Amino acid sequence: MRIGVIGTGRIGTVHANTLSRHREVGSLILTDADPARAQALAHRLGETAAPGVDEIFTWGVDAVVITTATSAHAELIGRAARSGLPVFCEKPIALDLPGTLHALAEVEAAGTILQMGFQRRFDAGYAGARAAVRSGRLGRLHTVRALTSDQAPPPAAWLPLSGGLFRDTLIHDFDVLRWVTGREVVDVYATGSDAGPAMFREAGDIDTGAAVLTLDDGTLATATATRLNGAGYDVRMELAGELDQIVVGLDDRTPIASTEPTGPPAADKPWTGFLERFGPAYEAELCAFVELVLGERPNPCDGREALQALRIAEASELSRRAHRPVALAEIPGGTRATTGTG
Repeated sequence: MRIGVIGTGRIGTVHANTLSRHREVGSLILTDADPARAQALAHRLGETAAPGVDEIFTWGVDAVVITTATSAHAELIGRAARSGLPVFCEKPIALDLPGTLHALAEVEAAGTILQMGFQRRFDAGYAGARAAVRSGRLGRLHTVRALTSDQAPPPAAWLPLSGGLFRDTLIHDFDVLRWVTGREVVDVYATGSDAGPAMFREAGDIDTGAAVLTLDDGTLATATATRLNGAGYDVRMELAGELDQIVVGLDDRTPIASTEPTGPPAADKPWTGFLERFGPAYEAELCAFVELVLGERPNPCDGREALQALRIAEASELSRRAHRPVALAEIPGGTRATTGTG
């Protein structure tokens, strides 16, 4: 199998390394907006660099992995679909609903594969939580608490391109909330704070956000995020039911300290970022993509799944700006419930 990788930044490099080692992948063609960066990575991996995106499609590949800037995702997904090629794409499809829906229409018209990069679905902790919920171990689920806390903010130049905290960061929590619980979000009330560094206010963004979500069975969920968690990178999900309570992301590297006299000590080596925390999950999702292309498994996260997570993010942003609850029915694109995938 020959795979084209478009984008060789941080996550593109991780994915290229995974694919280059995979026994079913014979070769890679790498390209990037910075040709020297793609050439350097190709040299390290013993793969081929292409001068541009056109060559990915004209030199002949069996599948495409898209890890470019978000602004290029939708156009590249459409181009791959028109070429009949399976695609793995980092989230999101696009930063707005019209772009997302147009790209999905192209994939569906072509009848091709689109797997989206929501790596938490491949994390052992989240998979264990899903199994616990589905088995009935927790009894009736009544409360879910999800959080994502970055140790340090991204570069100021990235913020205007990111889509904002709900679309860029909490979208992962929204996706995995649906995946773990098997339920749909019916309404959202969200708020945020830009009281941190001025770059957030200048970008029209927030550094800290919170959303209260009601699921279609009455379960209540909260999802919070911040860009300024100096203790370390912290991603957790707590699920409480009438019979039991569990937590994802609590281990000896969780950056949290107890004030109780007999509480556990603070982590000696707290997580510093998503690539470290979710390294095995990133590798697993690319291996799943290879299996999907080979016809050995169903799609673990198709484009419609990504659309539903974006709709929740859109509802959250609308709620924050309008200072009111927002029903998901107000957000276009909700014609198909897909929580059973994976």
